[in-house]
Amino acid sequence: MLSIETQQENQHYILQPKGEIDASNSVQLDESIRRLAENGAKSILVDGSAIEYISSAGLGVFMSYLEDFQEQGITLKIFSLSPRVLEVFQILGLDQLIPIFPEKEAALNAN
Repeated sequence: MLSIETQQENQHYILQPKGEIDASNSVQLDESIRRLAENGAKSILVDGSAIEYISSAGLGVFMSYLEDFQEQGITLKIFSLSPRVLEVFQILGLDQLIPIFPEKEAALNAN
């Protein structure tokens, strides 16, 4: 099961997915990110502290926005991933494409 909370902190929008992100529910993550972008968000941070598992479908959601966000001037950052989930991003090289930070403050302060 997946739940996603959204909050705004200054000009940043913070998504916090909780649970497992897989093929059956990755559309929820996709819709949450798309809605923020459509509503004018220029900085989207994903709090990964409560992501227990992420499948290739979940990773694909993040990958699908990389080019569009670059063209639109939207930044996407991820922070506080568990070591196990971070390893999945690293194995696929996504940590080279998406900025990943150890904690929220580092993500907020990075340009």
